[in-house]
Amino acid sequence: MSGFETALPVRGTTSHEWVRLRTLTFLRWMAIIGQLMAILVAWFLLEIGLNLVWCLATVGASVLVNLLALFLTPESRRLSHNAVLALLLFDTAQLAVLLLLTGGLNNPFALLILVPTTIAATTLEWRATMLIGVVTVVLTTFVAGLYVPLVSTEGEVIQLPALFEFGYWTAIVIGVVFLGAYAQRISNDSRVMSEALLAAQLALSREQKLTDLGGVVAAAAHELGTPLATIKLVSSELADELSDNEELREDALLIRAQADRCRDILRSMGRAGKDDLHLRTAPLISVLREAAEPHMDRGKEIIFTTEPIGDGSDKQPAIYRYPELIHALRNLVQNAVDFAASKVWVDALWSGSTIVVRVCDDGRGYAPDVIGRIGDPFLHGRNSTARKEYEGMGLGLFIAKTLLERTGARITFRNGTTPFVPADRKPERSGAIVELAWPIERLLAPEREALGENVPIES
Repeated sequence: MSGFETALPVRGTTSHEWVRLRTLTFLRWMAIIGQLMAILVAWFLLEIGLNLVWCLATVGASVLVNLLALFLTPESRRLSHNAVLALLLFDTAQLAVLLLLTGGLNNPFALLILVPTTIAATTLEWRATMLIGVVTVVLTTFVAGLYVPLVSTEGEVIQLPALFEFGYWTAIVIGVVFLGAYAQRISNDSRVMSEALLAAQLALSREQKLTDLGGVVAAAAHELGTPLATIKLVSSELADELSDNEELREDALLIRAQADRCRDILRSMGRAGKDDLHLRTAPLISVLREAAEPHMDRGKEIIFTTEPIGDGSDKQPAIYRYPELIHALRNLVQNAVDFAASKVWVDALWSGSTIVVRVCDDGRGYAPDVIGRIGDPFLHGRNSTARKEYEGMGLGLFIAKTLLERTGARITFRNGTTPFVPADRKPERSGAIVELAWPIERLLAPEREALGENVPIES
């Protein structure tokens, strides 16, 4: 990864800080309405004898918590980790008490005790999720053994057979484990992907801003060239005419020297900008050299090759200099240089229908256990023993892969050889290989035409 990616604060915000108090209170109001309806239907329509006072008191505890949250804190408040954990533990305990008063696992609504664990898995870290899961299992086991049975007004006890009751308990325990693990995994994958996509968007935005800035600098250098040349010409003529006045002549020479200095500064600032302004397109190898330029002096030899393949023309194609393309190629070259023993190859190949770019190195290659997952964010993409000081998490490769796919590239990661080949029999390109292939129409630029008349920049 480049220094830009490593500096991105994409892992600084945890998911539980995204949970609003309003969200949990809304869900609790829904649960309160459902619980009240179930109690009233059981009491009035099904004529089941319930301890109505205690049941309503248990539901009232949830109402009290919601009212306190409503009046004591703003609705838009983002909850801390401990606050979310405490509220979910309360909901679990409240459901357990309500089940204890209404038949335990004979109550068909006992399955709802899975809800707090599922919410925890999507919002909290795994330790907190495990805690709520364990509490749920313990309370469910307690309720299964000790509960107030459901009795009709005629004295009939409503109870499942023991085998079905045990099966229901088993289903709840399995549900806690499975739903918790599944929701936790899906939530983590979604969160990591969201953070990585944000990093990719920031990287592309930075590259685009640098490109735009270069164009502005080049335009300024171009437009200021004429007045600076005029200043230099007039100051030179004044210096010649003031030969009899040494003091004024020195002032005229100073003006000319400062004009030259301004010209040199603008020329150095606008060199890259002129490329962006006038070379919206460039030969394929030029774009590859530009992408690799920051890594040319890092002690590894970078070898560039060009070759037409199939029905490709001998003339090298000119392609668009997309900012995302240059940024992604730069990242791939950096990874190759990081892990190469001494050499990196950047190959440019083209045919009548395809453009192929291949980046290879002579290092140890990708670790066999992760090569199938390369391109996933926050993944150690290369063997950590190859270079211990390198602490990449796969974010750089993910950004490169995402940006390249936006340009229409098909990306293949592989190793030049297997780890089992003896060192004396390994080919020169024995390390990692990244191959990119585009339909030629996605990159190929039309023949460059004359730039036309310069249009002054209006102030």
